Amino acid sequence: MNWAYPYQFDSSGHTATTDDTTHIRDMIEQLLFTTPGERVNQPDFGSGLLQMVFAPNSNELAAALQFTTQAAVQRYLGDLIDLQQLDVTATDATLSVTVKYIIRTTQQPQTNTFVRSAP
Repeated sequence: MNWAYPYQFDSSGHTATTDDTTHIRDMIEQLLFTTPGERVNQPDFGSGLLQMVFAPNSNELAAALQFTTQAAVQRYLGDLIDLQQLDVTATDATLSVTVKYIIRTTQQPQTNTFVRSAP
């Protein structure tokens, strides 16, 4: 069963569910925007991207962030997706992540962009 993210109820009052494609997209979003240490039983789950919203931009920082984010996606979601490309862009206080991947079970290519702004 694939629960909808964020957690919500459907029109009948039951827990809302999603299809596999949407569920995988939701899992990528959770991984990208979870800070390591937030999950009790998985302290290394997450990418640390949100910590970089206010960090000074540099080529070295962008390369390191790209590498660690790709590693996190491959580690936690590698059995579900074949990661093709991951681009991280930070502009002012807005973080944009574009992920291109293929769903392993259906061989369906997907491209999703996730955007977060600082509060």
